[in-house]
Amino acid sequence: IGVGLVGFGLFFLLLGILLYFDSVLLAFGNLLFLSGLVFIIGFRRTFTFFFQRPKLKGTSFFFGGLLVVLLRWPILGMLLEAYGFISLFR
Repeated sequence: IGVGLVGFGLFFLLLGILLYFDSVLLAFGNLLFLSGLVFIIGFRRTFTFFFQRPKLKGTSFFFGGLLVVLLRWPILGMLLEAYGFISLFR
């Protein structure tokens, strides 16, 4: 189930970017991706991954970008998410 949710999340993110940053598709893709990650590695490990002390900056940018996408500012939100994603997985 988790791999399918992550796959659909990435598909919706790609489709949202290709359709000129459609905020609904981007938000849906983000939510599917995060829920798939929880299904794959578990809630506790996902929580400890995102909220480690050295990764708080990347986490705040990632979730801030998700919030900005949900508030219908998709380009700014995706830029914030991209910076947060790079900071998290550096």
